[in-house]
Formats: sequence, C-alpha cells, structure tokens
Amino acid sequence: MRQYVPCRTGSKRLHPRRHILAGVALLIATCLSSAGRSQETEADQKVWVSGAYSFSDELGGFRITGVSGSGTREDPFVVREELESSSPVTLTMRTIRPIRPFDSSGFYANGIMFMRIEALNNSGQAWVEFEFELQEVEGKPSDFGDGLSFDQRRTDSANISSNSFSRYSRDFEPFDRLRFIDGKVDPGEIADFSFLLTDYTPRWRFYLVQDPRIPSS
Repeated sequence: MRQYVPCRTGSKRLHPRRHILAGVALLIATCLSSAGRSQETEADQKVWVSGAYSFSDELGGFRITGVSGSGTREDPFVVREELESSSPVTLTMRTIRPIRPFDSSGFYANGIMFMRIEALNNSGQAWVEFEFELQEVEGKPSDFGDGLSFDQRRTDSANISSNSFSRYSRDFEPFDRLRFIDGKVDPGEIADFSFLLTDYTPRWRFYLVQDPRIPSS
C-alpha cells in the first residue's frame, strides 16, 4: 500500500507541468549567469596563451586584446594590444611547455620567436618614435652576453619592419633595444611592428618593455 508523506504547513504540491516550467526557468537563469561570468572573465583576462608561450599585461598600463600564432616565420606570434597613455609598459612572456633550444617541432619553447605587435594608440597623443627593450629580469636591462636579443647574430633588416616607421636602430650593449623612427602614429591608429626575438639560453620568464615617444615640444 502506497504511503503519502503529508506536506509541510504552508507548502503546496506542484502540478507536473509546473515542475517542468520551474526546471526550464532554473536552466535559463543558470546559462545567463554562466554567460555573464564568461564575458567578465574575458574582459579581465591578463594572460593569453599561444604556442609554447604565454603573454600577459599583468604589470599594467596597457591591455592585451588578443594573441595568436606559434612563433614561426610562417605563423608569427601576433599580440594585439591597446595603449591608453604614452608611458612605457611591459609585456610579460613565459614558457608554458618544456624548453628545448632550436627544436623545430613546434611543441617546445625553443628560444626563437617571430613576433608582430599590433598597438592601438588610444593615448590621445601622436607617437613619433617607438622603442622596445628586452629584459631577462624585470627592471634590469638585457645585455649582449645573456643570449636574449633582437636577433643579434644578424645585421640585416629581413625580420624587422613597421607599417608606421621607415627606419629603425638596434643597440645590444649596455641595453638590448630596438627603436623605430621616421614616422608617426596618430591617436586611434594601429601601428604594427615585426621582429625576431632570439634567446640562446632560454629562460622561463622574460619581459618586453614598450615605450611610445611623443614630440618633445
């Protein structure tokens, strides 16, 4: 004989159809909540992963909006970013896979990184130069002997270019710097910079300082 447990005071037994409608409402609310969290997470994202490396704007002053590529000549890393001021900012890069120098399989961090930076000038000021500086230790300039450089073994310009600047200069000692000159990036424009980073003694973490320059007067 089936037994029924009495309902508690003040509660009512729901019709089966109402159970279904309540379940659907709960599912919709859960999906909307998850979508909101997903959008918030993407907006606040600080670390982007591509190939064997990660790229982060965690040190502040700018915002990465996307990263793609594997770092090869045919498929360079493309870092899309937005700079809201004309002050120097620092991109943090880390290896996320085992390090194997000069490996060509694409799986390992091999110390050879073809890169393109696409920088949106949202500073409200025109840039008349743009400088990059490599650092193995945050705040400490990379020098010629640490193996990290803008391809210091080559003197030609095959891997260095920009859509906004017609010339560049490189320094390897006492700083490892690449400066683009003879050009201008107006507010709202996107400047792209292509170059090759090489690290013959690969480290797990290193930095790329980016310094847009404005007219001095």
